[in-house]
Amino acid sequence: MPTLMIQGTTSDAGKSTVVAGLCRVLARRGVSVAPFKPQNMALNSAVTVDGGEIGRSTALQALAAGVEPHSDMNPVLLKPESDRGAQVILRGRVHGHMDALDYHAYKRTARESVLAAWQALSSRYDVIIAEGAGSPAEINLRANDIANMGFAEMVDCPVVLVGDIDRGGVFAQLVGTLELLGESERSRTRGFIVNRFRGDIALLEPGLDWLTERTGKPVYGTLPYLQGLLLDAEDSISRSGRVGPGSTLKVIVPALPRISNHNDYDPLRLHPQVELTFVGPGREIPPADLILLPGSKSTRSDLAWLRAQGWEAAIHRHLRYGGRVLGICGGFQMLGLAVHDPEGLEGPAGSTPGLGLLEFETRMAAGKQLRNVSGRLLPEGVPVAGYEIHNGVSEGPALARPLVALQGGPDGAVSDDGRVMGTYLHGLFDGPEACATLLARCGLETQVAAVDYRAHRQQELDRLADCLEAHLDMAAIVRLVGL
Repeated sequence: MPTLMIQGTTSDAGKSTVVAGLCRVLARRGVSVAPFKPQNMALNSAVTVDGGEIGRSTALQALAAGVEPHSDMNPVLLKPESDRGAQVILRGRVHGHMDALDYHAYKRTARESVLAAWQALSSRYDVIIAEGAGSPAEINLRANDIANMGFAEMVDCPVVLVGDIDRGGVFAQLVGTLELLGESERSRTRGFIVNRFRGDIALLEPGLDWLTERTGKPVYGTLPYLQGLLLDAEDSISRSGRVGPGSTLKVIVPALPRISNHNDYDPLRLHPQVELTFVGPGREIPPADLILLPGSKSTRSDLAWLRAQGWEAAIHRHLRYGGRVLGICGGFQMLGLAVHDPEGLEGPAGSTPGLGLLEFETRMAAGKQLRNVSGRLLPEGVPVAGYEIHNGVSEGPALARPLVALQGGPDGAVSDDGRVMGTYLHGLFDGPEACATLLARCGLETQVAAVDYRAHRQQELDRLADCLEAHLDMAAIVRLVGL
C-alpha cells in the first residue's frame, strides 16, 4: 500500500501541518488520500463519521483530504488524566485507563489495532500519509514503538523527517535524530523538510548543501514561516491572534491543566473586535467582559485548580459587576452545584462542589457521549453545529431553560438573568451567526461581520497546500508514494 510517513525531530516541529498540506495537495490532484496517525497523545479530539473519537489534528487532515474523519485514521488516542495516567482509546472507543508503565507494556497489543486500522484504510484509499508522534529518537520509548519508526518498519514505508528552524539548531536536530536511529531506520528516512524559515534563503543554502553531503539525503524543501496561519492545534494552546484598534470585547479563558478542545475559541482569535486571552497559573486574573470556562479531561481536578488560582472569587466578582460567564462541556459541569464521580472515571472517586451558578448536578457515568450534532441557539433560533464528547449526565431545574435545541433534544442552561450560560456543544462559535449572537449577548452591540470559521479553515488549508506546492519538490515526494 502506498504510504509515506512524516516524522519530526521534536513535538510541534510541523508534522501535523505538513501532513495536512500534503493531503490537500494530493486531493487537489484527484488522488484518493487519507491521513493516518498510529498513536496520538492529545486532549483535543473530534467525533468521527462512525461515532468514534480521534485526535483533532487528524480530523483536520481528513478535512484537507476531502474525506470524512474515521476512527481508523487514529487507532490509538491517549488522553492524559494526570502526569502518569491516561484514558486509552482504541479505534475510536474507550478501552480503559492506564498509567504510563502499564501502557508501555500494552503497546504490543495496541500494535494489532494499529495494523488492522492501517489495513482497513489501505482497502479504501489509494495513498496514506502517516504522521509520527513526538520524535523517533526517544531512546526510552523505542521498545515496542508503534508511533514512529516501529510503524514505518511494520508496514515498510518511506519516511521524511521535519525539523523546525524557527527554534534554532535545525541541523543538530536533523543529524542528531538520524544518528540515533537504527541502520534500517536511517535507510528508510529518505530526506528532510526544513520548516518555519524566516529570512533570505540564500543564507541557508550552504547549510542545506552541507546537510545533504553529510547525510547523503536530499532536502525536499524549506517551508517559510506562514504568518497568521490558524489551524486546529493538536494540543498546545496557540498564543497567536490579532488585537485590532477596534477591539472592544475582552474575553479570558483559564488555561486549565487538563484543558480540552480549546480550539472552540479559535473563531474568537479571528474576530477583529475581540481580545482573547488564555490566563495561565500564577497570573493575575484581568478584568473582562466574558469569562469562558473550557472543556476539561478531569473536571473535578481542574475545578480544584481554579479555586486554588483564585478564579472562583474572581468569577463571582465578575458577575457582580455585570460580566458574563459561558461554560462548555467540562466548563459547563463546573457551573453547577456539584460534580459526582462515584466510580472514579476521571480520577479518585468522590464529589466536588461546583461553582453554584446554575441549579443542576452532574454525575460521571461510564459510556462517553460521542456525536456530531446541529440545531438552534435559543431563543434567537440561529443555526449551530458541532459535536459532543463528554462523560457525565447533568440533571436539575436549570436545564429547563436550555441554551440550544439540538436534534436529540435541548442542551445546556441559561441563568434567569442571562449572565451565566453553559452547554455540552463544542464548536459553538464556528458559525458566524451564532458567534455574532453570543457576542451581542455579552455586550458587543455594534459588530463587524464575524469570521465564518469553517470557510476560513478551508482557506487556510489551501494556503498551506499552495505553500507546499511552491517550496517543496513535490515531484520527488509524489515518487516516494509510488504515484
